[in-house]
Amino acid sequence: MEANLVLIFSTGQPYQAEMARQMLADHNIKSFLINKQDSAYKFGAVELYVNRDDVIRAKMLIQEFDYR
Repeated sequence: MEANLVLIFSTGQPYQAEMARQMLADHNIKSFLINKQDSAYKFGAVELYVNRDDVIRAKMLIQEFDYR
């Protein structure tokens, strides 16, 4: 993985990670997901990464975001 990418969000719910990724995209922040969940039992995490330059802004947006 590239050195300039930072994990900013992790969840066990894939839909929450996708909603967060889309919200960041709406704010012109490029991000990507890595799904580390087991395919049979659905345990594990889905991780959201952004470029190091966008970390502070992305974390602020994630904290304000409502996942319901």
